[in-house]
Order: sequence, then structure tokens, then C-alpha cells
Amino acid sequence: MLHLRLITPADRTDAVVRLIEKTPGTTHLAVVPGAARNPSGDIVLCDVAREAGDELLGGLRALEIDKHGSIALENIDLSLSLRADKAEDEAPGEGADAVLWEHLADATHEESTLSITYVAFITLATMIAACGVVLDNAILIVGAMAVGPEFGPLAGFCTALVRRAPRLALRSLIALIAGFAIAMAATVAFSFFMDAVDLFHESSLKAERPNTNFIYRPDWFSFVVAVLAGAAGTLSLTSAKSGALVGVAISVTTVPAAANAAVAFSYDEYRQAWGSTEQLLLNLLGIVLAGTLTLLAQKLLWARQRERTAKKLGVS
Repeated sequence: MLHLRLITPADRTDAVVRLIEKTPGTTHLAVVPGAARNPSGDIVLCDVAREAGDELLGGLRALEIDKHGSIALENIDLSLSLRADKAEDEAPGEGADAVLWEHLADATHEESTLSITYVAFITLATMIAACGVVLDNAILIVGAMAVGPEFGPLAGFCTALVRRAPRLALRSLIALIAGFAIAMAATVAFSFFMDAVDLFHESSLKAERPNTNFIYRPDWFSFVVAVLAGAAGTLSLTSAKSGALVGVAISVTTVPAAANAAVAFSYDEYRQAWGSTEQLLLNLLGIVLAGTLTLLAQKLLWARQRERTAKKLGVS
């Protein structure tokens, strides 16, 4: 279940209450007239089944509550109520399958912003991966994958394509391209420094490296894994199962490929640098393709679910 807290102008409260009451899957409705001060208005509270949340949010935005008041939504970890159970039964579909598009857009907007924190994380992850490349250490590679924040702007770009949001798409592309460019440039400098203090050696990069040579040798398996990881990551976002993102992060060779390209470039190993760049682009393409198709499939399936539910309600 989700908890909805609204601040509504007094002249729109009745319309909001009617919308909530006619939306299947809502319960625990409460209205506190005149309680809000900034902005001034009434406070409306209710609980709503996750599968009915997107429809209700769309109706509230149509009433322009987001412009003249406030809409806040949060997850309920525990709800002991027969009315809540009944509301979930009345709502169409399953909560795990529902997509809250407004929540997804808001989450990806934050994750796809080129902030200092984002740049710091992707740069540190690339440097960790650089150490893993030179040492041929798979543990460091996995650690760098987990630290890397690049799935945020990738998910934002997929969401922007499905929702036709050019601003979000541009913001995501800027975060992705600029983030990797800054991280790779910093890693080149880091590689020069580590070589100067005799911690990095060109011979280590040119060695066979059985644990990490896949990074600069892209093949079809790389693309297949990226597609599967992209679909899994998108599902984890839309179903609020964020724990799965860690598994997604350590499944794709994005940050390690960028690191290997940077280190190889610092040693004039342009063949490795190009192979790593191909690996990076192949993984990014696979994730974007899978993420976009996953969102489109979810949108289509949920639309059909709502149509079937509407027909049943019409018959009854």
C-alpha cells in the first residue's frame, strides 16, 4: 500500500475527494479542512493500493493539485487493516507489476543529474577498476562495478524515450557522457601518477590477465548480458526492488571498460583502448535497448490490464 498526503485549495477539495472515492483501491480517506498553511488549503489523506496509484496520480495532476497545492506519496511498510486488504483486492492487477510513472520519472531525474556526488562516485569507481585491471584482480573489478552510479542516467534515458521527455533525455545523456569523460580523464592522470610512484607497470597491462582480459575483448556474450541486466535493472526500479540493482551493477562491464581504456591510453596501448571502448559502448547500447523495451512492454501490459478491469466493472 501507498500513503497519499495532499494539500488542496479549498475550492478543489470536493473534486479531489470524489476522485479518490471513485478510484478502486483507495481507503482510509481523511479530510482536515483549513489545516494547511503553506500553501494554504485543506489536508487530504488516504491510502491507495500500488496498482491504483498511477491512475490516481494522473487524476490529481489533471486537477492541477501539483501546481496549486502539494502531492506527497510514500510506501507503507506495514498496514494491519481489513479495509486495506479489501482495497488491494479491488484494485486492478498486482502491485508488483504496477509502474508508478511519476515516481519513476522523479527518481530517474535525481539519479541522472550531473552532480558533484555523481562525478565523484563514477571517478572513484573507475580508479578502483584501474587498479583491478593492472593487478588482474577480479574482486576489485566487481567492487568498481558495484560503486559505479551509471545505471541512473541510463534508466533516466530509457524513461525519457518511453515518456517522450526530451529534457530528461538530454540531462541523462549529459550526465552519462560527461561523467565517463571526466572519470576517464581523471583515471589517465591517476595512471600516470601510479606509474611515477612505481605502482603501475606497463608490463602488467600487456600481460595475459586471465581474470580481466574480457574487458577489452567484447563479444556477443557481452551484449547478451548487458541486455539481460538492463531488463533486470529496469524491473527493479519499477517494482521498487532496489536490492536487485546491486546484482545488475556487477553484471555489466561499463566502468571497468572505461578504466581499462584510460589505463591503456596512458601507456599508448591503443588496441586495448579501442577494444575497451567497444566493450563500453556495447554494454551501454544493450542496457538502453533492454530498458526501453522493458518499459514499453510494462506500459502496454498494464494498459491492457486496466482495459480488462474497466470492462468487468462496466459489465457488473
